[in-house]
Amino acid sequence: MPYYHWYEMTHAALSPARAMADAARLYYKNPLNPFTHTSMGRSMAAAMEMFERVTRRYGKPEFGLDTTLVGGMRVPVREEIVWERPFCQLLHFDKVLPSRMDRGPKLLIVAPMSGHYATLLRGTVEAMLPDHDIYITDWIDARMVPIAQGTFDLDDYVDYVQNMLHVLGGDTHVMAVCQPSVPVLAAVALMEERNDPYVPLTMTLMGGPIDTRVNPTAVNELAQEHDIEWFRRNVVMKVPYPHPGVMRDVYPGFLQLTGFMSMNLDRHVAAHRELFNHLVDGDGDSAEKHRDFYDEYLAVMDLTAEFYLQTVETVFIDHSLPKGEMVHRGQLVDCSAIRNVALMTVEGERDDISGLGQTKAAHTLCSSLSDEMRVHYEQPRVGHYGVFNGSRFRAEIAPRISDFIRSNSGTVKKRPGAPTGVSTKSGNGSRANGASAAAASNGTSRSRSGAPAKSAAKTVSKPGTKSGTKSAADDLTEISGIGPKLAEKLNANGIHRFEQLAALGKDDIARLDKTLGFAGRILRDDWIGQADKLTK
Repeated sequence: MPYYHWYEMTHAALSPARAMADAARLYYKNPLNPFTHTSMGRSMAAAMEMFERVTRRYGKPEFGLDTTLVGGMRVPVREEIVWERPFCQLLHFDKVLPSRMDRGPKLLIVAPMSGHYATLLRGTVEAMLPDHDIYITDWIDARMVPIAQGTFDLDDYVDYVQNMLHVLGGDTHVMAVCQPSVPVLAAVALMEERNDPYVPLTMTLMGGPIDTRVNPTAVNELAQEHDIEWFRRNVVMKVPYPHPGVMRDVYPGFLQLTGFMSMNLDRHVAAHRELFNHLVDGDGDSAEKHRDFYDEYLAVMDLTAEFYLQTVETVFIDHSLPKGEMVHRGQLVDCSAIRNVALMTVEGERDDISGLGQTKAAHTLCSSLSDEMRVHYEQPRVGHYGVFNGSRFRAEIAPRISDFIRSNSGTVKKRPGAPTGVSTKSGNGSRANGASAAAASNGTSRSRSGAPAKSAAKTVSKPGTKSGTKSAADDLTEISGIGPKLAEKLNANGIHRFEQLAALGKDDIARLDKTLGFAGRILRDDWIGQADKLTK
């Protein structure tokens, strides 16, 4: 029986014991119980809480950022979804400001898809929110996505990043924390190569594995010791019933968490021993700090197998990006094409996940950037998590990133803007203009509760149109899932217009699938539906 099924069975079997332990904890904490005020009673309550916490499945935490301080004034913050796809939602932390106040530069924070939820970056968002207009990727737990929603791999990740940058517009800054440094760098390189007007103003890469050949860590060495088939055999499992994603191949979150904790097992054991002592001693503040940290740390999500395996092979085994061999949907990723996006890299002196120099390697790859458009900063005495969280991040790293963003915000005036009337991609193939425009299927942004946000989307005219008259050919890459190479193949087969795609029948789809090797992509990515919307 696969590990995942054993894990689920064990968790279910322990449910009654966990409920009894929680009841016992409440019994020994009841102020009317005479044992509550004894050393034995406190020890029993502490032991029961420890058991309940160790056997609990931790759900996705909330960001809980309801207010922020702007210019010395405490203002409300509303969390809303402005774009979504099956595996990701783009969250906007909308500051309710007087009209005269500046929201700050628009900043897209790309959270890591490496086992933890985006809320791991709560401290990052909190530190950057006062001076920036913050958006963050909120990745969806793969076990919660029905298998009918399709697959998600590293190529899809790059597509998601490009689509979000299109939604947010050409005055956006992007920050990639850890794992997304590679797909974000690839996405920006691809956008620059095709002169995309929505390329970001700046790109900040933090503790990312750009070139894992530099100062390899234990994580990097594990990948080098095994081929990709070893990972496929040993860590890929099917989601068991009753999760919505039942039968989907995933890299389970509990395996990822096991790897995380085994790297510093002694520290985690000591931390839980200290929690027990704090509970017995009645040190509520220290105990609450422990709960806050581990409620976040122990909340993990599954990754799709195809994304995990492609990332391991591309980034950690083949080192495709630094070698100049990374390919996205048939197109070579050339980082030297980056000319207009200022680059900042941040590393931690004691980072044991992404070694020193691995993120800095991005500067070597982005060889076309001038010296004034590149910055590297190494933070002394911090590990991996200290690069994007904690007191040193707030006091030393965040201010430097803010200065870098502000100093490069004016460059938008020197770059080609998006043509008037050109719309951007939303997460579901609809067209919209502006950050609050493309989210749900009806084209409006909404709050986390599902209610419509203040402003609805404004739809604009489609590319390839002028005064109601269509041009000779449409830009087929405006359809999600069609890149430059696929567009060339379609053009070679006589397809140049959106209405031609919209009119494809079953026989035409089968012929194209066979001739061009699309393997069902036309139906899977709903090219016909997207093209039909673009013709209206």
